[in-house]
Amino acid sequence: MPPALKRKMMADAASRGDAKEAQQRESWDQLKKRINGPVNKANIGNIKDIIVELFGANLVRGRGLLCRSLMRAQSQSTSFTAVYAALIAVINTKLPLVGELMVTRLVLQFRRAFKRDDKGLCISSVMFLAHLSNQRVAHEVLAFQIVSLLLETPTDDSVEIAVAFTREVGAFLGSIAPRVLNYVFDAFRSILHEAEIDKRTQYMIEVLFQYRRDGFKDSPVIPDGLDLVEEDEQIVHEVAMDDDDLDAQDELNVFKFDPDFEQNELKYEVVRRGILGEDESEGDGSEASGSESGTEGDSESEEDSGSEEAEEPEATSTSQPPATQKIHDLTETEMVNLRRTIYLAIMSSISFEEAAHKLLRIEIRPGEEQELCNMVIECCSQERTYKNFFGLIGERLCKLNRQWGNGFAQAFESCYENIHRYETSHLRNIAHFFAHQLTTNALHWSVLKAIVLTEDTTTSSSRIFLKILLQDMAENLGLKTLNEKLKSNDPRMSEAVRGMFPRDNAKSIRFAINYYTSIGLGAITEEMREWLKTAPSLAAGNSSSGSDSDSDSGSGSSSGSSSSSRSGSSSSYSSSASSSSGSSSASYSSRSSRGTSRRLRRSVSPEKTAPAEESKQGSDIPKPPSPAAEPKDDVETPKNAPKDISSKSDQQRDSRGKTRVRSPSYSPISRSPRSPARASNDDKRLSPTDSHRHHSRSPRKARDSEHTEKVMRDLKIDGDLERRYESRS
Repeated sequence: MPPALKRKMMADAASRGDAKEAQQRESWDQLKKRINGPVNKANIGNIKDIIVELFGANLVRGRGLLCRSLMRAQSQSTSFTAVYAALIAVINTKLPLVGELMVTRLVLQFRRAFKRDDKGLCISSVMFLAHLSNQRVAHEVLAFQIVSLLLETPTDDSVEIAVAFTREVGAFLGSIAPRVLNYVFDAFRSILHEAEIDKRTQYMIEVLFQYRRDGFKDSPVIPDGLDLVEEDEQIVHEVAMDDDDLDAQDELNVFKFDPDFEQNELKYEVVRRGILGEDESEGDGSEASGSESGTEGDSESEEDSGSEEAEEPEATSTSQPPATQKIHDLTETEMVNLRRTIYLAIMSSISFEEAAHKLLRIEIRPGEEQELCNMVIECCSQERTYKNFFGLIGERLCKLNRQWGNGFAQAFESCYENIHRYETSHLRNIAHFFAHQLTTNALHWSVLKAIVLTEDTTTSSSRIFLKILLQDMAENLGLKTLNEKLKSNDPRMSEAVRGMFPRDNAKSIRFAINYYTSIGLGAITEEMREWLKTAPSLAAGNSSSGSDSDSDSGSGSSSGSSSSSRSGSSSSYSSSASSSSGSSSASYSSRSSRGTSRRLRRSVSPEKTAPAEESKQGSDIPKPPSPAAEPKDDVETPKNAPKDISSKSDQQRDSRGKTRVRSPSYSPISRSPRSPARASNDDKRLSPTDSHRHHSRSPRKARDSEHTEKVMRDLKIDGDLERRYESRS
């Protein structure tokens, strides 16, 4: 309760004349804190100190609070059941009312849970009763009644609860009542052989028999460090399962005005001194501290003597520092218990509505709201694949209360900052979770301000996270809607996505463009591409680079034909096209020159046959003048004129020194692509359809016959030339 509200309530009560009731209510609140705090911190190492601290509070008045606190703590952490049972066993030796109330409430709770088929509550109740039986707080008959009730009509759940109970109490029953234990295991054996139960339950029974053969060594009667009560001091409460007059005394859990409050407090103070063995001096000091805490407050100050009034401020001043002292729990036991509760609430739910309802019912202290958001995200990340169940839980929480939305927004920033510490599967699930929150508008898109997409500020993990996040959002919203959202005119949105679309330098812009294009989201980079083209600073950089390229091209043109060819190979498509056209024209000119040389060789081929005939006949026959070799008086040949290339090719000699004469029939001119002979043959050629239609011979045979006729014609020409030269000679 805030101090201002408490002062107002005290003033209102004083004005109505209810000052004593307000004082008792305040002491009741302090009593709850003095009981709940030590109970939550109890463990094997500090149980003795916790017991002394609990006896400092009025456990007679707050026995209902103590039992409720212990039952709640045990149901949330069953591993500490033995510790809580030992705590009750010690208190039971001094205050049997507390032990009896605890056993009664546990029996009633088990009966209610058994009727409602609440398996979890049944297991926690019988576990607590088993350890209380081991500590000799509850009678062993109660343990036998519980097992008999569970095995009377065996089902999978009832047998499982009975196995868990027998495992904890089996060693105790074996030492106190072995016949009872034999009867219990005979019942288990008959169920194993005759009852129709699940394979899992049969296996649990077999494991229980193995536990018995091992002597219950893993479940001793009293664990080490918890044997705190002597046998002659133990007080056993014979509470039966079928008692109809059991009273839970629920009225002890709430505040009730006590007209004899001061006298009852004095009586308990005497009891406390006797329990803890304090002397009178320590009692005075404790009484002063009790008056400081409000248990023996202001009503006695008017009735005390002057000396007591003089001693009271001194005692108050000496006891004031412990009252303002804060205890910091470095073990984080309460935080661990809260995380366990949240985890169990999520994983035990069938639907996301049930999970959200359970999470909202958890009592979370101020300042621990962020832990719930972190636990939801952590549970989602631990799954093998992403489940939409967790995304729906987060969406429901964000839309119910703004504080959960702020918590998930803070969790997004924290996860992105530490994204390099997650495994790839965890990272993927977290990205899908936040993509769901953003696409459903459960989270505002301003959380994206934590993302700065540059080469220096991102890692491989953060880039994978952003890739999965954006791809999932594009799949759910559509690329067009996603682009409109990211390019919204909202100032808050523009400020949030500034880091995702950098515009500070060209390197970061190109990196962002390449990244979005590589993940299939190139459509959202259109504005960055346009800005990269039209940015003033970048335009200046482009112009300077252009001038440098011009100067380089100028120097290259003056370096000769070799440098121009190299620059041409690295130039644009137009320059390559022009070079290719130049090469084609050069090849055309070379072909034309070869055609000319072939015609010249054919024209002089008749003269080349004459030396060959002379060598054969061995006579001196005068060579007729060649038309091509006749001197021309009109034209004067320059001295530096290039020699005819065809003369070298025509005047080839063999290895024996003789001149080789090429026949006109084998001159290259007849083999050229468009020679007159082949042109005439091509003109005479018909299409395959016409040849088959009008001629009986196949096209191939027709071509062969044409070739044969051509060869014969050439040979006839050679024979005519020979006869002509013979007649001249």
